[in-house]
Amino acid sequence: MELTWLQRWQPQLLAFLRIVVGLLFLEHATQKFFAFPVPFPLPGPLPPMLIAAGAIELVGGILITLGLFTRLAAFIAAGEMAVAYFIGHFPKGFWPAANMGEAAILYCFIFLYLAAAGAGAWSIDGARTRSAAIR
Repeated sequence: MELTWLQRWQPQLLAFLRIVVGLLFLEHATQKFFAFPVPFPLPGPLPPMLIAAGAIELVGGILITLGLFTRLAAFIAAGEMAVAYFIGHFPKGFWPAANMGEAAILYCFIFLYLAAAGAGAWSIDGARTRSAAIR
């Protein structure tokens, strides 16, 4: 069976998806903890649940971007996004367009895909696997 042009680039495209989504996820943590690139839209100190979410976003975002323990980090991040949707968005209405929950749903399912597919090319996970295979 002949590969299509894009199929040849699947590991690299998976890596691009992983890196971009990891950096975007990390941005949510930097917003909560460092007010960068913009302050978090909640006045005062963060409640404990948002501190826990920010910690998952910080560590998970870094791990996913680097491709280190990608499957585990993505699985945990998917769970956080499912919780975020059902606690923060779903009570505001059924439809994601109305409750502003589209991003949480997309993150959840992209992370589930990464948990199943792995890191792709250009990852520490891949380098570790290649190194173990050589030994």
